[in-house]
Amino acid sequence: MKSFFAFVVLLLAGSGVASAQPIDREALVKRHNPIVRKVDVDSPLTVGNGGFAFGVDITGLQTFADHYQRWGIPTETLSRWAWVTDENTHGYTLADAGKDFTLADDRVMSFPTRSSVPAGDWLRKNPRNHPLGQLALEWKKDDGSAFTPEDIQSPEQTLDLWTGLIKSRFKLGGVPVVIITACASDTDTLAVRIESELVTQGKLSARLTFPRGHNLSVKNTPNLDWSSPESHTSSLHDQTRIDREILGTHYYVASSRPLTETAPHTFSIKADARASALEFTLQFSPQPITAHASDAEKVRNASKNYWEKFWRESAAVDFNGSADPRANDLEKRIILSRYLMAVQMAGDVPPQESGLTCSTWYGKHHSEMIWWHTAHFALWGNDALLEKNLAWFQSQLPAARELAKSRGLKGARWAKMTGPDMRESPGGNPLIVWNQPHMIYLAELLYRNQPNAATLAKYRELVFETADCLATMVHFDAKSGTYVLGPPLWIAQEIYDQATSQNPSFELAYWRWTLGVAQQWRERLGLPRDEKWDHVITHLAPIPQKDGKYVALGSNPDTFDNIDSRHDHPTMLAPLGVLPEAPGVDRATMERTLDAVLKTWDWETKIWGWDYPMIAMTAARLNRPEVAVEILLRNGPNNLYLPNGHCPQRSDEKFDPKKPHDRKREIAVYLPANGSFLAAVALMVGGWDGAEGKFPGIPKDGKWKVRAEGLKPMP
Repeated sequence: MKSFFAFVVLLLAGSGVASAQPIDREALVKRHNPIVRKVDVDSPLTVGNGGFAFGVDITGLQTFADHYQRWGIPTETLSRWAWVTDENTHGYTLADAGKDFTLADDRVMSFPTRSSVPAGDWLRKNPRNHPLGQLALEWKKDDGSAFTPEDIQSPEQTLDLWTGLIKSRFKLGGVPVVIITACASDTDTLAVRIESELVTQGKLSARLTFPRGHNLSVKNTPNLDWSSPESHTSSLHDQTRIDREILGTHYYVASSRPLTETAPHTFSIKADARASALEFTLQFSPQPITAHASDAEKVRNASKNYWEKFWRESAAVDFNGSADPRANDLEKRIILSRYLMAVQMAGDVPPQESGLTCSTWYGKHHSEMIWWHTAHFALWGNDALLEKNLAWFQSQLPAARELAKSRGLKGARWAKMTGPDMRESPGGNPLIVWNQPHMIYLAELLYRNQPNAATLAKYRELVFETADCLATMVHFDAKSGTYVLGPPLWIAQEIYDQATSQNPSFELAYWRWTLGVAQQWRERLGLPRDEKWDHVITHLAPIPQKDGKYVALGSNPDTFDNIDSRHDHPTMLAPLGVLPEAPGVDRATMERTLDAVLKTWDWETKIWGWDYPMIAMTAARLNRPEVAVEILLRNGPNNLYLPNGHCPQRSDEKFDPKKPHDRKREIAVYLPANGSFLAAVALMVGGWDGAEGKFPGIPKDGKWKVRAEGLKPMP
């Protein structure tokens, strides 16, 4: 074993990203285990397997779910396979939400942008994600009163990141309770063990309930809807199986312990008489469950094996021993973000922006976020999790081809806001285009990790059809001799007029670079370069600039003239940051742009969690590591990371000035922040093509001690 570690150290040292001794992975991970010692609505913990997750409150179950949802972060049971659809009694189609726009070539085309009309409203809300159930602790108090958060005494709850197990300790009426919660890695199965004298006394049990869904009057972070119990069914069979039906969707739940129906959609799980513990498993599935893995200990052992393998076989960064006080915070955010992304961001349908914690935008996937959600997987050695996301896009190629055809485009056009069917949702969504190049970038990251014929064969169709659409989404303007992008267009910085926007800086740079990558794929496959793609690359409009700085939009270059244009995303930095240095990007101009953003951006009005890492990537590529670290860890709006690793969108809090103590975040958690953070750290520590020296995004002031293993450099 010693000789093996010596070989690994020599191998990694040759790559320039490791020190003399291998990182103690277990010690690194465990020193950041979240520990909760109060009823903290901002610190629910999560177990899951990528496509299914179970959020828990201080009890290790979902006992106080309403309290957590109202005041902090919800605790829900969610998957990416559970969707429901209301009956379309009016036969709504996207055309019913259409609005005419004039294109760059003066053609008039309808896009489904009207979200407030009945058709638009129905199409946005359908299909939508569906919560699978709520599992709570039930305590029969001697005085018969309700079980409330105030009853929890001396709590101490730990998520062991190395094993994926949550252990919750507390007292009820002075009596100790221990609950262990786990999730299987290969099935959507929970394992729960409740130990207490209260179990022996028959006073402590579990309650499984099924809501009608989410409250549809709330778009983001809705509460569960417990109304109209007659509108759905929960049928108990053989005491251990429940068949669920809601709006034509069927799913199934199997329990290892007998279930007793106590009310419609409500089931009790109890221990045997005089037993010292209540232990059971619950499996959720879109298919009937014929063989239920009922051994809770096996589920826990499988969780331990999965997470130990996850941490040992992927990348690691260790800042232990650093003198800079920010180093521990940076390391902690890495570990917690990696856990959260692995738990929530690799399901049957690509994730929503709140992952599997709560519902946002009716559970729809926003495909412009797929880079932030998954690019880091390839950089940190978790290719399989990125591949699972891309597999869904591959399966949706027929729908993407139809969308492209309906717009007069070639190849495959990816919908922006979509459920499991790649159907667009009305609103500004159809006019957003920066989602389109992501497939090429992500496939390229996988090829860089596995540069072989098998990777090329697997993703060539995805790359080429995406590129065909990119090349036909631009219009050749004979007057300027350039290809222009838009109108209509809603750029990544979602503040400009959609009907007139043309030539956004990030999108133009992204077009040029990904079409170039697609040409490389053709050459790798022994194919000639595509003439159309080359013509677009050569004649694409330049990145717009004014007064020596890059601006967001060529048709309205007022970024640094108008404070109202300096909020939302400063994506004029992305052409040298998210993207590598390439023809058409000038370093000196980007340096001035970075300085202007740092000095004059409207940080308070509205900025998102992925903006900070995006800016940090630009600073790192411009050889300004101190700026990169400062902005990455800046204590600003929407860059506050909670003890459980989540980063909520605080600028979107619903706030009534007449009720200053009665506020609620609209977006309780925001996973693109975590994903972009991991991508930025990978760039800063692992480097990029052509970067000089080790850890190019970390300050060289003698205060940082860095060890890294397994990180992949960015392009």
